[in-house]
Amino acid sequence: MKSFRTCLSVTALALAVGLTGCSAAGTSSAGTSITGGTGSGTSASAGTAEAVSLDTLVADTHYDADDLSWDAASEVAVTLADGASSVASGSSDAVKVDGDTVTISAAGTYRLSGSLTDGKVVVAAGEEDVVRVILNGAAVTSSTGSPFVVQSANEAIVYLADGTSNTLGDAASYTDQGEDAPNAALYSMADLTVAGTGSLTVDGNSNDGISSKDGLVLAAGTVTVNAKDDGIVGKDYAVLLDGAYQVTAGDDGFKSDNEEDEGRGWVLVNGGTLNISAVDDGIKAFNTLTIAAGTATVKKSEEGLEAQHIVISGGTATVTSNDDGVNASGGSSGTTSQGGMGGGMGGGEMAAGDYTVEISGGSLTINSQGDGLDSNGSATITGGTVVVNGPTNDGNGALDVNGELVVNGGTVAAAGSSGMAVTPGTSSSQSGVQLTFGSALPAGTTIQLADSSGAVVATFVTAKQAASLVYSSAAIKAGQEYTVYTGGTAKVTAGLGEGTLDGAQKQGTVTAGEYTAARGPGGH
Repeated sequence: MKSFRTCLSVTALALAVGLTGCSAAGTSSAGTSITGGTGSGTSASAGTAEAVSLDTLVADTHYDADDLSWDAASEVAVTLADGASSVASGSSDAVKVDGDTVTISAAGTYRLSGSLTDGKVVVAAGEEDVVRVILNGAAVTSSTGSPFVVQSANEAIVYLADGTSNTLGDAASYTDQGEDAPNAALYSMADLTVAGTGSLTVDGNSNDGISSKDGLVLAAGTVTVNAKDDGIVGKDYAVLLDGAYQVTAGDDGFKSDNEEDEGRGWVLVNGGTLNISAVDDGIKAFNTLTIAAGTATVKKSEEGLEAQHIVISGGTATVTSNDDGVNASGGSSGTTSQGGMGGGMGGGEMAAGDYTVEISGGSLTINSQGDGLDSNGSATITGGTVVVNGPTNDGNGALDVNGELVVNGGTVAAAGSSGMAVTPGTSSSQSGVQLTFGSALPAGTTIQLADSSGAVVATFVTAKQAASLVYSSAAIKAGQEYTVYTGGTAKVTAGLGEGTLDGAQKQGTVTAGEYTAARGPGGH
């Protein structure tokens, strides 16, 4: 692997704002202009100024856009065929064919086309070697293990040729069960980069889909992963720069799980699109999970986003979960969420641990059966938009923070049950209101707030049954009284938007900044 370099810490990620997106020009063999590795999804810098810069990524990962540039004349053409794979005559002695196993043993650029119905491609290069494997309409499956294994290299780059479709499929069970044996359809012991504008389908029939035992950077591509266990794993870090990635996983969807090395085990979504359906966690990091740009959608999960530290500075995140939507937990202190604290102690009275949620930009929408936004430590919101459609049972809350929930900016609308409602703490500089209704409102109910002049300052439409709403934005002024209405007209995106009071029904009044779990409209 490449030299260690500086770890991309939570502080570095959180402060990497106002920088340019992760775009860098390079030229492939076809002369393609590369932006963050040529994306088929959303550009890393599109629609946000919060993306982590290319310079920061180069310093903190193995990624270098120059690795995506090469001389076409230097390519080694390899044709895959059952019992008859071949290397272009006289082009290289670094490719060996042994039956249906093709082994690459040196740095260089190798263009693979054709298919192996029961074979594998192995990269066994030197520790300083950068190996590019261009998949140019390649299909490889194996009945005994992984069809694509990087045993050794400095860095391996899997480049998906423009306009091509490629597939990798592993065995349902592996012959080799050793400690360092492959466990994924695309498996690498070295730093791994996936790039190019083509498509790739990865079927992890035994365990994981894509797995790197070092760092992983997804720079581009249209990639579909179906995995029996984890979908996409980068041990030291997992980064999405661009491209469109669709993941269906029997365990976690997209994660980094290095628990041993300080500063490792982090995830960054810095562009592109990521769609996940997972049986367990959608996006998971042992250390820090950051969404800085792009679009991340967790369609199905037990817990949507989980890490010790969760940072959202840009982009769009949408989470659906059976349990917690966003969960800052794990690590060495081992506290678990059991109620929360807003301005004061919640029902569980658990001590706050070293866990944080920091939201400074972007859009976060949560639909959870358990807690919506949950931190076993603190949570700070200074910008962006947070919408929570939380639990309908009183054993969980739309907001659940064991330390203090500090709201200094942005817009927050958290709807759910009323039994464990958490509100902004006393350190918050931005005010808000808490609404607790006598009976739960049905899904699709429009809730509106009007100031003393009758002007509508907030419009929210419930996505499911809700008995409580905590709302904070710059339009809410501490100490001022607001009238609460249900009904009227509404034009919303993710539940928030604009509305009018035509046909609305008055429910009562609330005073901004007065938070009491039992208080509802007209309760003073």
